[in-house]
Amino acid sequence: MIKIVVTDDHKLFRIGLAELLKKQKDFSVIATFSNGEKFLDFYTKSQDFDIVLLDINMPNIDGIEVLTKLRKIKSSVKPIIISMYDDGNYIAKCSKNGAYSYLLKNTDEEELIKAIRIVAKGKKYFSSLIAEKMVNFMATQSVSENLLSNKETEVLLLISKGLTTKEIATQLFVSTRTIETHRANILKKLEVKNTAQLIKKASEIKLI
Repeated sequence: MIKIVVTDDHKLFRIGLAELLKKQKDFSVIATFSNGEKFLDFYTKSQDFDIVLLDINMPNIDGIEVLTKLRKIKSSVKPIIISMYDDGNYIAKCSKNGAYSYLLKNTDEEELIKAIRIVAKGKKYFSSLIAEKMVNFMATQSVSENLLSNKETEVLLLISKGLTTKEIATQLFVSTRTIETHRANILKKLEVKNTAQLIKKASEIKLI
């Protein structure tokens, strides 16, 4: 029997999810909570369950904070995130903080049940779509961190604020020729041809 706790601040979703899970003969929903604080209070009294289904956005203590606390104490409880957010940032953050799976709230019943059974065996489950979003985000972050030098990043930020070459040179105590060289290198590295394209690309890969 797989023992499950459901934690979500939306009452209808929480109740509906619990009722859906109760249909499975090998699932037992032992408790439901409206926020992370109530779940953690319960956890201090009883760790006799296998999986917690967690929303991210909840009052008092959110899902990510719950993940962090469970990871720090090396809990044997396996968290599964169920969220409306399909952003790679959320997915990567939850995975890094110990989520065994990340499901969207529009996930169908078959995939939900599949994920729970896989996680109950101690394995992680991420659909191809979720895994792709997470990998793309992490790759972008890596590019963002390593693409430009510190000085080029500084120049880029000043360009994004609308400063001219002369103003940037004055602020950084260097010649305009030096700034022009930095700007040319930035354009080349980001594979763009002008300032408008530069700002757009830099924003997309989270350099600014």
